[in-house]
Amino acid sequence: MLSCPLKQTNEIDWVYPLKAHIRQAYGDDPDRYTEECNTLNRLRQDMRGAGKDSAAGRDLLYRYYGQLELLDLRFPVDENHIKISFTWLDAFTHKPISQYSLAYEKASIIFNISAVLSCHAANQNRFEDAGLKTAYHSFQAAAGMFTYINENFLHAPSTDLSRDTVKTLISIMLAQGQEVFLQKQIADGKKVGLLAKLASQASYLYAQAVEGVQENAQKGVFDKLWVQVAQVKHRFSSSLAQYYQALADDDANAHGMAVARLQAAEVDGKDALRIAAAFPSSVSPNSNLNSDTGACLTDASRKHLANVQERLAAFNKDNDFIYHQNIPAETTLSVIPKLPAAKAIPVSELYQGQDIQRIIGPDIFQKLVPMSVTESASLYDEEKAKLIRAEAENVETANGEMAASLDYLKLPGSLNILKGGMDQEPSADEGFRAWCEELAGHEPFGKAFEQLLADKSTINGFLDRCTKQLDMEESICEKMRSKYGADWTQQPSSRLTSILWSDIQSYRGAIDEASNSDTQLLNTARQHESDFDEMRSAGETDEADVLYQRAMQRAGGSRSRGRNGVTSPASPQEGSLLDDDYGEGGTTVPDQIAKVEDLLKRLSLIKRDRMQVLKDLKEKAQGDDISNVLILNKKSIANHESQLFRAELEKYRPHQNRLLQGTHKQTVLMKELTKAYGDLLQDKRVRSEQLRYENFTKQRNQVASKYKRVFQAFNGLVDGLVRAQSFYSEMKDTVESLEKNVDTFVTNRRSEGAQLLGQIERDKANHSGGQADRERDRLRDLMERMSMDPSSSPAKTSTSRPPTLSGPSQTHDPYSNKSQPPASSNYYPRPSSNPNTAPSLHSPAGLPRGYPQHSATGVTKGERMGEAGGVPSVNDPYNPMVYPFQSPLSPPPPGQGVYYHNHVQAPHHPYSQQAYPQNGQYSQQGYVPPPPPPGPPPPSQMIFGNPDMSHPSGPGGYAYHQPPRQNEGAATQQEQHDPWAGLNAWK
Repeated sequence: MLSCPLKQTNEIDWVYPLKAHIRQAYGDDPDRYTEECNTLNRLRQDMRGAGKDSAAGRDLLYRYYGQLELLDLRFPVDENHIKISFTWLDAFTHKPISQYSLAYEKASIIFNISAVLSCHAANQNRFEDAGLKTAYHSFQAAAGMFTYINENFLHAPSTDLSRDTVKTLISIMLAQGQEVFLQKQIADGKKVGLLAKLASQASYLYAQAVEGVQENAQKGVFDKLWVQVAQVKHRFSSSLAQYYQALADDDANAHGMAVARLQAAEVDGKDALRIAAAFPSSVSPNSNLNSDTGACLTDASRKHLANVQERLAAFNKDNDFIYHQNIPAETTLSVIPKLPAAKAIPVSELYQGQDIQRIIGPDIFQKLVPMSVTESASLYDEEKAKLIRAEAENVETANGEMAASLDYLKLPGSLNILKGGMDQEPSADEGFRAWCEELAGHEPFGKAFEQLLADKSTINGFLDRCTKQLDMEESICEKMRSKYGADWTQQPSSRLTSILWSDIQSYRGAIDEASNSDTQLLNTARQHESDFDEMRSAGETDEADVLYQRAMQRAGGSRSRGRNGVTSPASPQEGSLLDDDYGEGGTTVPDQIAKVEDLLKRLSLIKRDRMQVLKDLKEKAQGDDISNVLILNKKSIANHESQLFRAELEKYRPHQNRLLQGTHKQTVLMKELTKAYGDLLQDKRVRSEQLRYENFTKQRNQVASKYKRVFQAFNGLVDGLVRAQSFYSEMKDTVESLEKNVDTFVTNRRSEGAQLLGQIERDKANHSGGQADRERDRLRDLMERMSMDPSSSPAKTSTSRPPTLSGPSQTHDPYSNKSQPPASSNYYPRPSSNPNTAPSLHSPAGLPRGYPQHSATGVTKGERMGEAGGVPSVNDPYNPMVYPFQSPLSPPPPGQGVYYHNHVQAPHHPYSQQAYPQNGQYSQQGYVPPPPPPGPPPPSQMIFGNPDMSHPSGPGGYAYHQPPRQNEGAATQQEQHDPWAGLNAWK
């Protein structure tokens, strides 16, 4: 047998170039892949020493080439990227060829794999079946490797890799594989017709090999001995084909044709023996042949020729004495049909074998995944996901159809009714138990409502006290105004207390609305009080089932109902449908129920099996990784990914078929179940029980609905009471603040009234003693005005000004302009340059700043002076009656104007959207305060009222307050009498 010699190569280094590329292209630490690079380097070193006729050498070549294929997917080894010089010697001419291409390295490795396979096959013992099978497979594998070289490496750099050379080698490998198969069939004693066809194909393949070998031998590529071997094999195979065809013709009674074929076989046999006899005894090492090759060929040719000649003599004798058939000429003989038995095994099929995968081992650089493989794997994952989603949707649809059908038939629940399930005590569901547990331990609502009532009474008490104080203050002020007339210059209370009255009214309205909400809550509590108590008791004693049964009895849903729907005492003789036997012919009710149950069980098994199959399908798809397949077939599937995906998805076909069969079985069983259950319901023995069940279900729903409403009412009460308590708490704080402001207002008004009353009393006392002095002053002022002397200036500008009393016992007039120059007044401030400046909240009087004083006559001082045609002098004393307050046409809207300090916003009503005035939002729209009166305002040291002072029990409760004068620290305070003591009789 002919075998191809191996190529030899020089040593190279993989480590440094690969690490450099990992650092540059992948951006990874190359030291992490030191072991992998060293492993690849060792593989190449081991491959260089592989023997040509050893399984170990073949496995080393297989593994190294497999790792090169995987390496090619990650590292571009060429002269532009990873530059490594691969030097290989020509297998026939031994000429060194160097290239930077990884394809050259792979082609050389494949060539050596083919050479090793051919050597391994040629050295097998073909007298044994195992040797014949190994040789047959190895020759085909070698032909497949050579074919891969011709198909994938177009531009061969060396002679041994050229297309013509490789094509000749393919013909030699296939011809020898055909010859080995023929030898196996001859040893097995197959029919001569089959043997003739196999030999004819071998002769044809050797004829092709002879042409290629002769051409390459002439070029000095192949050894000349290869030509002789190929010619001997060609003639020998042709002789065998004629020989076995002659035997077949003889069996077919074509004796003349058989003799002619034996004659042709003799001619070919003699040619084979002649060429074999000329084979030299010693062979060249380049021929890769054994020294006994010539002897073996000669011996085989001689034996075959002797056998042919023996058969020819016998057939000639038989034909001459017995058959007397004509012997046709050799040129007229028909061509023997060919039967190919050897074919080149593709590399893809060769590497898909388990043994080859074991030999190649895992991917050395599996941690570096190329992007192209990742993309292909992602596409395959999408195809798997589509398949899983489609099957999951089918399973969900089938389960949904089953559930819908069973729900429509009310199965399997209705079977319990038919089997006597209604005879059991009705038990409460989990929702009812949870409601009772929620009410357990909750106190009755009576104390909560009592607390609300107490809070409301407290708030109303605050508001009543505020109303009483404001009414009393206004009443006293008006009485004093009636008594003293124009001398009582205190402003009316109605204007100053409008905001206070508005707040009181708003708070009362809020309390009234809250009372309405409280009434609704109380009515709800009284309406469901008994239900609350029952559910609370059931939750505390864990007797929810007992309460539920009592409710069902009250609703008429106890088990004591008869089958006609009329309540009757429970009778032990009633039994169930399983015990009924009306003597009717046909199937009994228990048998029909058993049939329905059996169908339900079978449907449940189908559903369970379907879910398990779907689970197995998902698990299999999750663990399905075809990265290795994609890597090995990367180049072959460049344009055939969809085909590869379809082939890979075929592994899921058994699961899909099982799911489809389960759906079909479910459809059949559902039809049977519908028919069986329909027949069961048509039985008159079942109708009454069905009606009873419907009534029971209706009553159960009524009970559940009732207690659901009770539980909702309970939650509503709890929420409402919490909000009500929060509302009253906030409202209590608000009205307490309101009461403090009212107290402050009333105190300040009383203090102001006391000072005003003292001034009036002093004026009266001074009026009686100084009337003559005032008359003289009036005449003197009149004479000064009539005087034409410019140097003279009027000493007095107003005749209405009371005379000033001198002496240490004189009481200081707070409205006199003879006091020290005033600082900014807290009660009557000067106009500010910024109109938006907020009033101070620390005014002693606690009143809005800038309010004008009322006049008893309603005529302002400006009007009087306008009538006189003059302007008041700056020396005139301050008279609050000069600028009386003009009452507006309509009362101001509530919520406008700042009326007291420390105002607290009223809380919102918890059950309405009513809004209350916010702090700082009270401003009278359209109201422009008048300018300050002429002359200096009252001194800033004057304090209108002291919150800590005691109030006498005189009329109106006003106390006379003598403010301390800072400009007379050493002055002694005179004894004062109560100027209001004389008003008791007036009141």
